[in-house]
Amino acid sequence: MSVTDSRHDVSAHGAQGDPHETSHAAHRFAGSGSWLTAIRFSLLMAVVLGLLYPLVVVGLGQLGFSHQANGSLLADAEGRVIGSSLVGQRFTSERYFQGRPSAVDYAADAVGGSNLAPSNPALRERAEADARQITARDGVEPGRIPVDLVTASGSGIDPAISPEAAAIQVARVARVRGLAPSAVTTLVERYSDSGRLGQPTVNVLALNLALDAIE
Repeated sequence: MSVTDSRHDVSAHGAQGDPHETSHAAHRFAGSGSWLTAIRFSLLMAVVLGLLYPLVVVGLGQLGFSHQANGSLLADAEGRVIGSSLVGQRFTSERYFQGRPSAVDYAADAVGGSNLAPSNPALRERAEADARQITARDGVEPGRIPVDLVTASGSGIDPAISPEAAAIQVARVARVRGLAPSAVTTLVERYSDSGRLGQPTVNVLALNLALDAIE
């Protein structure tokens, strides 16, 4: 091989470069592009899902379902917020319909049941005590008391009772308020849910506020 051929080989090798070095450079370039793409995509999703989507959902809720979106709050005749139609309350006066017992004293931030089994003596004693109180208040025999008036719900904040539980309280509420039983029954029917998605119910807080409004 001549000197000229040797120079040609060296020149050709220098022009082509080391193939391994070329592969590493291409890999570094491709890697930096992948990182940039991932960062751009993350920023885009943060804006779309963390900002735009919540704003759209909140806006639609306020436009079409403002009452539900703001907690289904109920106010009295003077405009003061009394509570939510989704959360039960304790009523002690005989002027009002009584709701279901609560194992958490109707605390919306501590929902839960008593977790007592039906065979637990504590549960039986509590239910019997409630039944005696209902009998004395509404003049109803223990055997005619609807079960939802002596048993707490799983959440402890159930806002509704059955139509049967409301019916046994009509006479007492009408007598104490000086109203005709038929007028009270009409209100009960007005604030009853027909039960299309479950059992028929009567919202206790809404019913009691309606009673106050007619006096």
